[in-house]
Order: sequence, then C-alpha cells, then structure tokens
Amino acid sequence: MKAKLLTLAFLTLAVSSLTVSTVVAQAKLTNQSKLFINGVGRVRVGMTVSQAAKAAGTKLVGDAPNNNCYYVKPQNQPKNLSFMVTKGRISRVDVRQNTQITTLKGAKIGDTEAQIKSLYPGQIKVTPHKYVQDGHYLTFIPKDRANQNYRVVFETDGKRVTQFRSGKLPEVEFVEGCS
Repeated sequence: MKAKLLTLAFLTLAVSSLTVSTVVAQAKLTNQSKLFINGVGRVRVGMTVSQAAKAAGTKLVGDAPNNNCYYVKPQNQPKNLSFMVTKGRISRVDVRQNTQITTLKGAKIGDTEAQIKSLYPGQIKVTPHKYVQDGHYLTFIPKDRANQNYRVVFETDGKRVTQFRSGKLPEVEFVEGCS
C-alpha cells in the first residue's frame, strides 16, 4: 500500500512539474506572442522595465534609462520588437521587420491596407504618412470605453503594412519615437 501511495505521489509530482514548465515556456515572449492594444504577450503598458522583463521571461536591454523617453528590447528573441519607456514605464510596443508577430485578429507586416480595414471594420482612421509618399497611418480606434486611451497604429507604404505599434496616447502616435 505504501509503495502504491509513494508511486502515486511521485507521478503526481512529475506531472505537475511538467505542467508548470509548459506554462512557463508559453509565458515567455516569442514570435508567437500576440500584440494587444495595450501590450504584447504578458507585457503590458504601464509596467516598469523590471516588471516587463519578468513578464517577458527575458532580459530587456537598450538605451540608458532617462526620465523622458528611451527604448528597450528583448535581449535575444523576438527580434525587431521594442518597448518605448516614458516616465519609467512601458508606454508602447513597436514591431518592425518581424512578420511573425501578429495582433489578436492576425494583422501583421505585409498585410494590405484592405486586409487591415476588413479585420477592424469601421474602426480604422486613415491619415497621410509624414515621411512616405503615398503611405498612410491606419489607426485602430477601440469602441470599448475602457480602452479609449490606447491605439494600434499600422504604418503603410500606400499598399502594405511596413511596421506597426500599440500603446497609450499620446506616445503611440509619436511618429519619430523618442526623437
């Protein structure tokens, strides 16, 4: 009887530790992480850099911290993903040259302007791009009152998405990042 109980306890422990490591592996920021209106994966706008690193499951490296504005990014993966930090907290997420990271609805770099508009019907505001001739900013404006201070901005060359970002106002609309 004792041997059966011990075996059962061991199996339970083995299965639960396997489950925990699977959950931890999924929590790490990867190219499969989804971009939300207020973050990516488990990283959220409003977190400190150390909270964001813990949520991302990876070290965040980059510019020297300052009180105004700077960028950090995951030390290894995913590439071409960065976080704007203002007043010591994550304020926006930028996705550049990474065609794997998508929004919850599946929008990504390379999508056509028509695809973006069809994914978010009636919620895209189109404005001219400041630097790209014929390019646009396709800005997703949420209907939900709780998210009114957040946006997702898709930059295009006039045909396809070239990069995108999400975060809080006003930072998400800064055309030149921290410049």
